[in-house]
Amino acid sequence: MELLQDLRSRLGRLEQQHLCRTRRIVAGACGPVMTVQGADGPRSMLTFCSNDYLGLAAEPAVVAALAQGAQRLGAGSGASPLISGHNLAHHRLEERFAALQAPHIPACRALFFGTGYLANIATLASLADRETEIFSEELNHASLIDGIRLAAAQRRIYPHADLAALEAMLRASSARRKMIVTDAVFSMDGELAPLPQLLGLARQHGAWLMVDDAHGFGLLGDRGRGSLAHFSLRSEHLVYVGTLGKALGVAGAFVAAHETVIEWLVQCARPYIFSTAPPPALAPALECALDIVAGAQGDALRAVLGERIARLRAGLKLDPWRLLASNTPIQPIVIGDNARTMALAAALWDQGLWIAGIRPPSVPEGTSRLRVTLSAAHTSEQVDRLVGALNALAAVESGEGKQ
Repeated sequence: MELLQDLRSRLGRLEQQHLCRTRRIVAGACGPVMTVQGADGPRSMLTFCSNDYLGLAAEPAVVAALAQGAQRLGAGSGASPLISGHNLAHHRLEERFAALQAPHIPACRALFFGTGYLANIATLASLADRETEIFSEELNHASLIDGIRLAAAQRRIYPHADLAALEAMLRASSARRKMIVTDAVFSMDGELAPLPQLLGLARQHGAWLMVDDAHGFGLLGDRGRGSLAHFSLRSEHLVYVGTLGKALGVAGAFVAAHETVIEWLVQCARPYIFSTAPPPALAPALECALDIVAGAQGDALRAVLGERIARLRAGLKLDPWRLLASNTPIQPIVIGDNARTMALAAALWDQGLWIAGIRPPSVPEGTSRLRVTLSAAHTSEQVDRLVGALNALAAVESGEGKQ
């Protein structure tokens, strides 16, 4: 059939550009060591590609809370929260999220979503209309980009962390409403956005500042409250998205903003209105994870994670490549070429080390990279094993380059 042949041709072009992705079938719980199913049978892999930054995905207390929650609350919600009722477990969870961000957002209220992707597209598509102009950071996550595409708003992209360029765009805009949109921690770079300066521009120009804190919530700020706490920010201009499937180890996301913003989302955000609510059993698991993150155990886990990050960075000697500056668990090693990046990922895989090779469109052309992510669940010995393997590959690469 011609339609299938067309798709095969397009897939072939992706393969020629070394842009095809591969799904790995894993068995068991998320953790530093995972069993991967392959053509030659199951294989144990030391994993450095998960976003389970504090190791809570398999934390026994969180797992028990999920199981007990399912026993009490069932497996599913049945319908949209506006059809079959907003579950009390979800309501209590939203109240906790609002309390966490209340020091940073006046009259704060929160809304729970099934994923961070849903939260982002729901917020953008409902808050930004034809009288709005969106100013989007160049390195924003795909969920923000797609949410902006769904919105009826005008849109402009400002160069990465270029505050002068953004200010000029805001000054030139004649839109009735303006919205600045940014990741808090850039998912492929590990770098923090200049949120205090962005908030200053939002105030100056009467704009919303929407912050996607997918990789900061649970890690940054006092008790892991996130990037707003990290920078001690407070403003009615803030619209904050926290993701719950990374540092918290479970699933879902929340939007925190002034109560008027949240009521608008309840009334107008189509992904919220027309989606079945997440399973209620997630709520007790997330409450358990929140208790850990906000307590002494969370402080200890963040300290261990900080040590693992420092250990990796101190040990790496990557002369032919570039380790990006990052104090977060995201430690990207820029290789450049798509094929070489995937060859290096394959060489590490052969040694039992699973590191993601990231290529366009996830990153700009010519900046393909190995995206190393660390967890508090990694041991020092496991980090050292990765360092040794990367340094050995770098030494070979450097030697080849001098011949």
